[in-house]
Amino acid sequence: MSAGRLATFTAGGKTRYGAITDKGVVELSARHPELPTLREVIEAGALGKLAEEAEGLAADFSVKDIAYEIPIPSPEKIICVGVNYPDRNEEYKDGQAAPSNPSLFIRFPRSFVGHSAPLVRPPESPQLDYEGEVVVVIGKGGRRISETNALGHIAALSLCNEGTIRDWVRHAKFNVTQGKNFDRTGSIGPWLVPFIDEAQIADISLTTRVNGELRQQDRTGRMIFSFAKIINYISTFTTLVPGDVIVTGTPTGAGARFDPPVWLKPGDVVEVEADGIGQLRNGVVDEGTGR
Repeated sequence: MSAGRLATFTAGGKTRYGAITDKGVVELSARHPELPTLREVIEAGALGKLAEEAEGLAADFSVKDIAYEIPIPSPEKIICVGVNYPDRNEEYKDGQAAPSNPSLFIRFPRSFVGHSAPLVRPPESPQLDYEGEVVVVIGKGGRRISETNALGHIAALSLCNEGTIRDWVRHAKFNVTQGKNFDRTGSIGPWLVPFIDEAQIADISLTTRVNGELRQQDRTGRMIFSFAKIINYISTFTTLVPGDVIVTGTPTGAGARFDPPVWLKPGDVVEVEADGIGQLRNGVVDEGTGR
């Protein structure tokens, strides 16, 4: 349903949130000052309610008059899963079987932009790469969440281009933090789709295209670690809270795996798409040039 797409956006010099509908953008933040951002909406368990409310309202903005921001403006945590598709594990050519537990790392909100905003290639390296992924946003917090109950803790779905500076993930012996956290190198969005049931994520197609060329394609049913397992595992060591963002892993086909590697460059357009969630689209510019 079109009204089930809730986005954070800037319009008229002010950051707001609302529903992206076939009629345009229905602002909901002004109607709910007690819920200042989508993080508080999620914490209140009101995401579905606001989506339904928007169905009967007239649009306040045209889509062309807004700038998308990342959906959750200040999540407590953004936790990313590495190597979560079988072919991705085989890319390492290290002879090792798929790991028994998820590989995890942390990203900061500042390292992401919203839908349609450009990814920024820093001057320190030309090796900007793409990684298309499905995002789950936690709605019900908890610690040591069982796999059986894990999906009940999801509030919403979104998409991520988990952009990476490849040579900077190898500056130390085992640390990828640097290459994953350059400002504005990744994107999340365009919106949140309220999570209803497992059918939305059980076996959906996930693709990434660069300049219209298909680079990544797989299905979530093939993930090494299911959405439920990821939530179970992460919540073992840290308490998950409403608004936490979990980026669940990318298929094979990133630019680093071409021979020779194919890095993103200014003017490129990256599109990440998944069934029932939407399409996340971003261009690429060099830092400080806008082009």
